[in-house]
Amino acid sequence: MTETNDKVKTTVNVSSEYGRLNAVLLHRPGIEIERMTPYNANEALFSDILSKHIVDKEYASFCGVFEKWAKVYYVEDILTDLMENDDVRQLIVSQSCKWDGCEHLIDELMQHPSDRLAKELIEGVPFHGDTDPLSFKDDRFTLKPLYNLFFTRDASSSMYDEVLINSMSFQVRKRESLIYKSIFEDYFRANTFCAMDANPAARTEGGDVQIASPDLLCIGMGIRTNYKGIKFLTDKFARERGNFRILVQELPHKPESFIHLDMVFTFLGSHQCMVYQPMLEKNGLFSNMSTTLVECDNGRLKTHECKNLLEGLKACGMDMEPVFCGGYDTWYQDREQWHSGANFFALGDGKIIGYERNERTIESLNNAGFSVLDAEEVCNGKVDMHDYDKFVVAFKASELPRAGGGARCMTMPINRD
Repeated sequence: MTETNDKVKTTVNVSSEYGRLNAVLLHRPGIEIERMTPYNANEALFSDILSKHIVDKEYASFCGVFEKWAKVYYVEDILTDLMENDDVRQLIVSQSCKWDGCEHLIDELMQHPSDRLAKELIEGVPFHGDTDPLSFKDDRFTLKPLYNLFFTRDASSSMYDEVLINSMSFQVRKRESLIYKSIFEDYFRANTFCAMDANPAARTEGGDVQIASPDLLCIGMGIRTNYKGIKFLTDKFARERGNFRILVQELPHKPESFIHLDMVFTFLGSHQCMVYQPMLEKNGLFSNMSTTLVECDNGRLKTHECKNLLEGLKACGMDMEPVFCGGYDTWYQDREQWHSGANFFALGDGKIIGYERNERTIESLNNAGFSVLDAEEVCNGKVDMHDYDKFVVAFKASELPRAGGGARCMTMPINRD
């Protein structure tokens, strides 16, 4: 675990997408990503298989930037610590094995050292004993690998001083929520809540949940987050807060590049945002997609249809300047959105990180006043991010984008100013 600022409190406190980042949760992709084949990649929610050798280099540059800026926690380190607690160990092992239909492994896994067990919970456990694992072409693991765990954003969401444990839409990701629930309850001592506790059919995922301000959420409604999940959040905040607003953007269910709101919209700061232009103009697949503002006024709910997301934000007092993913050419907008060209993470107000490969998006940011910094130069100390008021750290990645997510997908903020 790397802690670059010992004065930072590790209490959960996130009231915007762009307050200065103080602490973040990451997961270095492990050998679990090598346990996909062309035959099971679709079940794992990947459109292609990845090379860990290349991913390791790309991710080292990515997490190295964060280690220069904030306190960084890693999932495997925390999970190893948690496995020293017998009650937590019993809960996670038994529930994981139950969900994957391998209860016969519980007693064996309970005997393993904490570091080995943490790896097994993430990387999976192959069939063994009298069964020849080589006979299983499509699936040779009895406890399934958590292929998507490095997308730390999705299974949990820091929301103000609590953590939403997300109710994942696909079985292959269900166990991630179990791990994050324990991390936030048993390690960070945070209060958690979950939509499924109120409605088993409710679904939410972190890529769809964006905190615009202390009294405003932006939420995507598509294949991963459904109406019932949004209704749960609406009811919760209407009940707990006198005045609150939720801006809901409907998303197409196909293709997979539109799975979450943060694939078409992310905050760059308090006055700028990255946007996939067809979503704003309601063109193409977005031609029939609604934008709805839900206002909670002392327990009473009112809804208004908005022209688009930016008009909805403006109605809430946030006048945002858009920067277009891929620039103004629709050809490049589509190409770069496909590889997470709209998916940026804010280290602070006007201080962001994203993929270098989306050249026209980076050029658009530069034209909008962002200094372009090279991630490798940041990591080796040649460039200091603190010397710049407004910047984008561009990190090299050819393999990571093929997993279907970007910088925001791979980060779970814990504490912001």
